Amino acid sequence: MTQERERLGSRIGFIFLSAGCAIGLGNVWRFPFITGQYGGAAFVLLYILFLLIFGLPIMIMEFSIGRASQQNIGKALKTLEPKDSKWHAYGPIAIGGNYVLMMFYTTVSGWLFAYFFSMAKGDLAGLNPDAVGAYFGGMLENPITMTFWMVVSTLLGLGIVAMGLQKGVEKITKYMMSALLAVMLVLVAKSVTLPGAGEGLKFYLLPDFSRLYTAGFWNAVYAAMGQAFFTLSLGIGSMAIFGSYIDKSRTLTGESINILALDTFVALMSGLIIFPASFAFGVSPDAGPSLIFITLPNIFNAMQGGRLWGTLFFVFMSFAALSTLVAVFENIVSYWIDVKGWSRKKAVAVNIIAIIILSMPCVLGFNILSGFQPLGPGSGVLDLEDFIVSSTLLPLGSLVFLLFCCSKRGWGWKNFIAEADAGKGVKFPKWARTYVTYVLPLLVIFVFVMGYYNIFAPLLKG
Repeated sequence: MTQERERLGSRIGFIFLSAGCAIGLGNVWRFPFITGQYGGAAFVLLYILFLLIFGLPIMIMEFSIGRASQQNIGKALKTLEPKDSKWHAYGPIAIGGNYVLMMFYTTVSGWLFAYFFSMAKGDLAGLNPDAVGAYFGGMLENPITMTFWMVVSTLLGLGIVAMGLQKGVEKITKYMMSALLAVMLVLVAKSVTLPGAGEGLKFYLLPDFSRLYTAGFWNAVYAAMGQAFFTLSLGIGSMAIFGSYIDKSRTLTGESINILALDTFVALMSGLIIFPASFAFGVSPDAGPSLIFITLPNIFNAMQGGRLWGTLFFVFMSFAALSTLVAVFENIVSYWIDVKGWSRKKAVAVNIIAIIILSMPCVLGFNILSGFQPLGPGSGVLDLEDFIVSSTLLPLGSLVFLLFCCSKRGWGWKNFIAEADAGKGVKFPKWARTYVTYVLPLLVIFVFVMGYYNIFAPLLKG
């Protein structure tokens, strides 16, 4: 006997959950340092453009597949595909992508929880810049500390999923996202009023296209396309699941615009926290991935009341990471509920063990397995796992969704439009059919090819 499908209790729950899946380290960690590298405000404009023409249509398609099938991505394509076609072969691969994402996301989330704890305790207070760098390095080199925090992030995320869709996932994500937005606004107010913050605001808010060209225009275009794409985690069905939990009262284009707006708001606010503070304390805005764990703690140490502001900042970061963990874990757990008929508790229990075991290579990649450099000198297990998801499964999965929704041999345009436009709200523009059928797939293939080129061209030259 099939179980009745669970439902989200409210529209705001759907928007917060879907945005929570999109709002993660891509917004609050990757976006600020990439913006710094490519010259500030002009890059932000490029990024917003690609969010609209690149990310939005694919997000609408992913939601449509979920809502029409009433299934997790593992079974959704099989439910909607024409008879005797093979689209469903991608379903289990997409779920595999969710697992690979969690194999490193749990570790990086663990770093954020560890820093929140350390900031609150005052472990980083009074350390000079070299000592702050050594603190982060020491954490990475200690497999026991790293394992502990990875397990904490796994238990937190799956613990919320175990409480159920409405009582756990939806309710706690609502509180968490509300707290994230409140903490973020407090941090923005502090950062923009620091002495010397004006230069940072200028860098971030006033477009200077010469800086874009200095950084390399086409590199910036590719980076903006990539960031617009990866921030939304499109292509592995992590959005489709929430489509399957909602009714047809609202159009999916309108709902997707709301989610995109919330996602973009958080990314832009992250920049308003980081850039004014960086300029106020004479720190380069293109510090790269170390920005969060080394550069910012130094800024907090130089700031009056820095321990409080640092603790609040890592609360904000931890909530962003946890919202993604919860959303992706819900997708993984629902797969076993839908496909194998498991109870939620059994699916959670099995996956706690599975995710912890699967996350260990990433943890050990920074210490015991640090000699393993799969993508060339300086790379590690995390880079390989990120490459599998970001450069392979996200673009190829998005291509599958595009072709499935636009092709007569797939679900087809008429079925897609009927689903996307069901309900009140903004309709999917009819004129966009040619664009999403012929142009957008080429853009996705470009991102895929460039992802491989950027990794392997330097290795071949070397």
